[in-house]
Amino acid sequence: MFSKSKDGTAQGVAKQRFIESLATPDKRIINDPYACEFVFGSGVVKMMGHKFCVWLSQKILPGWHEHLVSRTRFIDELVEESSINETEQYVILGAGYDTRAHRLNFRHPFRVFEVDQLEVQERKRKKLPDELLNNESIVYVPVDFSYQSVSKQLAESGFSSSKSTIITLEGVSQYISKEDFIALVQEIDSLTQNANATFFVSYIDELFTTNPEECCGVGFQKAGEKFELVRALSAKAGEPWISFYADTEIERIFTTNGFSIKGNAALADLNSRYFTPVGRTIPESRLFNLERFVVAEKTCN
Repeated sequence: MFSKSKDGTAQGVAKQRFIESLATPDKRIINDPYACEFVFGSGVVKMMGHKFCVWLSQKILPGWHEHLVSRTRFIDELVEESSINETEQYVILGAGYDTRAHRLNFRHPFRVFEVDQLEVQERKRKKLPDELLNNESIVYVPVDFSYQSVSKQLAESGFSSSKSTIITLEGVSQYISKEDFIALVQEIDSLTQNANATFFVSYIDELFTTNPEECCGVGFQKAGEKFELVRALSAKAGEPWISFYADTEIERIFTTNGFSIKGNAALADLNSRYFTPVGRTIPESRLFNLERFVVAEKTCN
């Protein structure tokens, strides 16, 4: 189905979490004390510091850093809210170097199922501090997406179809075919048919391939070139983008599989929510709305 056998993009995302975590507590959007473990040259990054690293990122690709850390914060809040609402299970699809199971404060602890390829999980566990590896609430579910069923592997790992669940698929949909994405949503629908479920998915708007300026703030320079730069860097890391979606297409996929869309946001929508309160409002000319963040829900009758 989808592959995360290479960790170039996972390292890149962890690097941005690490950079953001270097900011002072009153200025940062997120804090990930473990992100440094997955960043090559983390010592140099730390020496450069938050302000310089963000400045450098803005010179190369305005809004890129802010996009990634706002996505992290958005999901953090969604997962923590689910914990408050006593959701019983959390499934992280294509978990990569996700550290939420270790760094978030869950009001009502739940079992966390990290789903990914075995080699990725082994690499991740080698990098994590020893004191984090004996957490009994975390279940690593190895899946070879090319031939194994996600739902079957989850069921065999102790997942319960009768317990309320939150599922996240972060920064992955662009790497898999639309057929595989639809099949995955269908599997999740079947897997959660006897319980309430919340499903987060990020996706790249197909407008980026036809009219990229529409996806960026007023005054954003060379939107098409910037989009192609990110796309090329991902391909160079061994993870080419192959799928883009319209809002109506995403809504149709979810509604035909028992879910209803409860939210659809991008960086522009989160600017005043996250960055303005800490004095870091992003100007229109740096708003790079690369992905949409969708929250879909289903209620068991």
